[in-house]
Amino acid sequence: MISFLLKKIGYGLLVLFGVVAVVFFLFNLAPGDPARNLAGENASEEVVTNLRRKMDLDLPVGKRFLLYLNDISPLAIHNPTYEDSRIYYDPKKYTGFRLFNVGSSRSLFLKMPYLKRSFVTDKNVSETLAEVLPGTAVLALLSIALAMVIGLMMGIIAALNKDTFYDRLMLFISALGMAGPSFFVAIIVAWIGAILWREQIAISVWLIPACLFPLLIALLPSSLTKKLSWSKKKWATISASLFVIIAVMVWMFAPESSWMRTVLLLPGTGLNMTGSLYSVDVWQGEYLDVKNMILPVITLMIRPLSVIVQLTRSSLLDVMQQDFIRTARAKGLPEFTVVYRHALRNALNPVITAVSGWLASLLAGAIFVEFVFGWKGLGQQMFTAIENQDMPVVMGGVIVIAAVFVLINLFVDIIYGWIDPRVRVSS
Repeated sequence: MISFLLKKIGYGLLVLFGVVAVVFFLFNLAPGDPARNLAGENASEEVVTNLRRKMDLDLPVGKRFLLYLNDISPLAIHNPTYEDSRIYYDPKKYTGFRLFNVGSSRSLFLKMPYLKRSFVTDKNVSETLAEVLPGTAVLALLSIALAMVIGLMMGIIAALNKDTFYDRLMLFISALGMAGPSFFVAIIVAWIGAILWREQIAISVWLIPACLFPLLIALLPSSLTKKLSWSKKKWATISASLFVIIAVMVWMFAPESSWMRTVLLLPGTGLNMTGSLYSVDVWQGEYLDVKNMILPVITLMIRPLSVIVQLTRSSLLDVMQQDFIRTARAKGLPEFTVVYRHALRNALNPVITAVSGWLASLLAGAIFVEFVFGWKGLGQQMFTAIENQDMPVVMGGVIVIAAVFVLINLFVDIIYGWIDPRVRVSS
């Protein structure tokens, strides 16, 4: 197990190095002069030169890359005495301690990674990202947790009721969730939850049987539905369509005072269009505002929920056909034990892979959702930094996201090794 973990950690470090190299050269070889942009067009050449020196922009790109690696590495070589040195260990910048001397003027330090300072605010990039990362992390963790719980339940129901009404309903919901991109779903959810349904919403009483009647037909026992001339599906479709048509006709043609226009007033959501994890009140000050999370979490969980439903269904159906399931049933084990202790555990590998990928993707791809809902998080911070050409913040954000990807994949590999020992052997 130790060699398995060391190999995975080594792969993760190689991935991080590749991401750092690509991001660094991508931003540092781009046209433009960040020092001139920061100083302004009317700044003197001396001011621009000093800014270039401060940002290490006066050095060749290769030396800048080595200095950047030295800054972000936990183990780094610094000069602890000479303040004008490019690798001077400044206690204001670095947090760590010296391990041992390397030569006469240099020492090896163990420190926190240093992601430079923002070009715009001159604030430590680590502090900037630490302020906004919790907001994005809360959204991502809540979204993937709800998607995992609900998606597993829906997938299990679909697999155990293959080719029935419930199976088709779960597949329809999952296909509908995968059909819309995140930014489009965010706009629709925001419009419904924070505008259309914020105060109250009135629905025609004719729409209530349109929703309930097909469900009641689906719940009828098979012995009773055999007496019907049509199948459950036809009866449910025709009845729902009939009540919807009645509701539309009443809304269009019935007099305003007619009893047929009776509506049911549902309470509003009371949710705001925009908001962050913390809100500010004149009297209370800053406080945790949980309701602001509802709409963004719903938006972010829709797509991973849809993927988890389909993966759980297909994987569980495949496992249920294998020999060891037939053996477990032949031994007389209860169906609950067969499904949840034997089949489901062996069917979780692709689901865990999808969950790990989606959790990391939600951290990286929440930018559109955060932008629509005005959520203070990593996505919105990086969007602002790109607009202002604040390269250290953008580079730091990308590196943090890459590190999260690596850590999550390492955690998933550990879970794989625990669930299926064959993974450790094959690796």
